[in-house]
Amino acid sequence: MATERGWWVSPVVGVICWLCLVVSVSGIGANWGMQTSHPLPASVVVRMLRENGFQKVKLFDAEDGTMNALKKSGLEVMVGIPNDMLATLATSVKAAEQWVKANVSDYINGGVNIRYVAVGNEPFLETYNGSFLQSTFPALQNIQGALIKAGLSSQVKVTVPLNADVYQSSSGRPSDGDFRSDIRDLMLAIVKFLSDNAAPFTVNIYPFISLYSDPNFPVEYAFFGGSSSPVVDASATYDNMFDANHDTLIWALKKNGFGNLPVIVGEIGWPTDGDMNANIQYAQRFNQGFMTHIATGQGTPMRPGPIDAYLFSLIDEDEKSIQPGNFERHWGIFTYDGLPKYQLNLGTSNSGGLVRAKNVNYLDKKWCVLKPSVNLDDSRVAPSVSYACANADCTSLGYKTSCGDMDTRGNISYAFNSYYQKNDQDDVACGFSNLATITNKDPSTGSCRFEIMIEADSGISCTFWQIRDQGVNLLLFVLVQLFLTLL
Repeated sequence: MATERGWWVSPVVGVICWLCLVVSVSGIGANWGMQTSHPLPASVVVRMLRENGFQKVKLFDAEDGTMNALKKSGLEVMVGIPNDMLATLATSVKAAEQWVKANVSDYINGGVNIRYVAVGNEPFLETYNGSFLQSTFPALQNIQGALIKAGLSSQVKVTVPLNADVYQSSSGRPSDGDFRSDIRDLMLAIVKFLSDNAAPFTVNIYPFISLYSDPNFPVEYAFFGGSSSPVVDASATYDNMFDANHDTLIWALKKNGFGNLPVIVGEIGWPTDGDMNANIQYAQRFNQGFMTHIATGQGTPMRPGPIDAYLFSLIDEDEKSIQPGNFERHWGIFTYDGLPKYQLNLGTSNSGGLVRAKNVNYLDKKWCVLKPSVNLDDSRVAPSVSYACANADCTSLGYKTSCGDMDTRGNISYAFNSYYQKNDQDDVACGFSNLATITNKDPSTGSCRFEIMIEADSGISCTFWQIRDQGVNLLLFVLVQLFLTLL
């Protein structure tokens, strides 16, 4: 989940680095999330993945349209099982077998190259307060049993994507790494099970979160290319957090007898908005630094060799929960409509840069803004803005964000337009008690982009109509797709 700041090199060095990337990176993957109000058509995303040279994709569930678009695409697929399904799969072998048939066997027979099943997603996060401690391992066992029964266990491996908070080091040195004391026995049981079934350990590593959570965290240590305060651990020197965090896991595995267990970096990245440290410059710097770092094929001090990784994430998701922070909706290396946010050399194409999505259909070039005649002291303004932001996306507004330099009128207009676009430019969605008006003049300024929404894929998004009259708000939820199916 992340984005970074500027990374520049001379043309000669750039050519050399590009050649290194092409030679050394066997294949970089991407996380493709679906928590968006207006998803790009799956076929458009699959084409974008291929044209950018991605060889692997990680999904958080097995949505039918997405899986069908991946048929005969040549992309390796890690398909996920949401956490809310773990309890059912843990208690029912039959449910696990049915899930594997519907979401693995049938798609493989149809031409989808499924290589992994991700059982849950960071189920042991401390913020979950143990909600999935009892169900994750039994679900993992039942899914593995179902894969064996289906004759797929050699081709498809199980794994559990885990946050890096499942291990720790009391001293800060990787060599003191071990699994978290409250889940250590459970982790060792899972690790042994993965090892017995020739399956990998999957970990999500986020230096950005450390920077976000700790104001004293050394900024340079989050990036690649050297730090003035490296961590020295016996003969190993760590000048970036990724290597140190990764090797803390390797040490935890090694000291418990599983030093050779394969490790996949399931998520790594940097957000571009929603926080003072989440911006395009830092995102580019981090992601390009990571790509250049793994291009050497040298790995980390404790685990030399190629690193298997999936960037987080492919596309912004405007409906992700912002409980962890406003940055959660801005992890994509592409915007919601498939535009590259910055130059990033994945080492997979001749252009050396990202290729935008093709055949994207937009709504009309019009925006909803605050009427110039409205007095900012009007009592209707504050509740209107609150309503718009609660039902759309205002995470680009705030201190040192992409739209943080606008005046009050600009902020209000941004909120109104976000709601208007999310509701497919319905005229009623630009009412706001007669405070707003529709304009054909783009109000975007500097780094702040006032979006024009894309046409929703297959009618997935719902339209929310707002009618305000005499201070009474009536919210009509119109289930468009359901209505159409009933005609």
